Amino acid sequence: MSNKNEKILLVISDFISINIAWTVYYVIRIESGWIPFSQTTSFLIPLFVVYIYWVFIFSFAGLYQHWFVRSRFDEFASVVKAVSLGCFLLFFIIFLDDVIRSTKAISRLLILIYWTLMVVSVSSGRILIRSIQMNLLQKGIGLRNTIIVGTGPRGKELENLVGKFPQLGYKVIGFVSTNGNNGIPILGNIKDMNGIVTKNNIFEVLIALEAKERDKLFEVMKYCPQDKVNLKILPDTYEIVSGLAKTNQIYGVPLIEVMPGIMSYGARLFKRFIDLFISVFLLILFSPLLLLIALLIKITSEGPVFYTQIRVGRNSKLFKMFKFRSMTKDAEEYGPEWAGEQDPRITKIGRVIRKLYLDEVPQMINVLKNEMSIVGPRPERPHFVERLKNEIPYYYKRLSVKPGITGWAQIKHKYDSSLDDVREKLKYDFYYIENMALKMDFKIMINTFLVIILMKGH
Repeated sequence: MSNKNEKILLVISDFISINIAWTVYYVIRIESGWIPFSQTTSFLIPLFVVYIYWVFIFSFAGLYQHWFVRSRFDEFASVVKAVSLGCFLLFFIIFLDDVIRSTKAISRLLILIYWTLMVVSVSSGRILIRSIQMNLLQKGIGLRNTIIVGTGPRGKELENLVGKFPQLGYKVIGFVSTNGNNGIPILGNIKDMNGIVTKNNIFEVLIALEAKERDKLFEVMKYCPQDKVNLKILPDTYEIVSGLAKTNQIYGVPLIEVMPGIMSYGARLFKRFIDLFISVFLLILFSPLLLLIALLIKITSEGPVFYTQIRVGRNSKLFKMFKFRSMTKDAEEYGPEWAGEQDPRITKIGRVIRKLYLDEVPQMINVLKNEMSIVGPRPERPHFVERLKNEIPYYYKRLSVKPGITGWAQIKHKYDSSLDDVREKLKYDFYYIENMALKMDFKIMINTFLVIILMKGH
């Protein structure tokens, strides 16, 4: 089933189930006479408003993300979480309305009744759709074209495993060789993967390397067009990509999903809202302090107040990053280089504002321009990015998300002053990328605040 058709079915199912839940609730609340009420509530207008409300909640919770080979229990659990969130917000809104209007609360157990109706109705519709999908897959309908990288015993083992469970949705088209065909018909070698994926309309790439071929994993990742396919690894090679992968196991076939899309559309939208809110709030709140810093920079050293620098953003897009100048005017006249903790090029004012991270505040402008986020991997200069791409095979993965002012690496590791520091911080960046969530962002922001308060900055 295509992504588009799946979403259409889910929207139709939710439209029916949400309206059924509201209709039954309305009958219980108004028509039945079982529960006294102070004033009559109309049926149609709340029906429309409630539906729009739940579409927003479900979108935020990621219930309209593309689903493929996910258990029905996971689907039910997702619905319960989303409905619980939505009902909690409804309860809060109704409670405030009762307080403002001095309305007598009849029975807040009505929220529990509505919660039950929503869970039963919505989950039933969605589980029905998932069951239909599973049955279609069992009959070979809707399978996704798949290639297996590796022609050794592990490659054949993986082919046999996925062949036993068509519900997984894999249709193995052929193999990609790492070193010869070993008697197995192959589609090409690792360097041909881009063409193989395009020619055969491949959706899934499963990697099953032998123990002696582990060093080729990053080569596979390098040549695999991961913007077009889902990439999964048969365990045993997990330690090489520690912090880079998310384990997934269905029907007894353990696979490690590399770089899955973690955040739902709603979560990404809310993350953007938080970015805008915090940026505007801090720029207004600290405007007197920012003016004072600008004045001190101008008085105490030659050069401009702001230091602009070209950095590499998401998907390798270049942008101009803003900072308060914390170094001498001609600090990089001989080319870009890392700044050490006791770097003599740092000015007296610069040392203070760097310690308090105040030099980074102008980057709120980059956040407003949607070039950066509050939380994310720090953006690097093109010079270092090209160098790191050559020295660290999987470095480009860091460019798959929007860079940030602060990040997991910044609160877990010291200020980087060498390539070794960057290598170490990459582990934290990959951990963040694989675990991106609003909860993770809040945790990083709180820790960043503590770092600033305790003056543990660079």
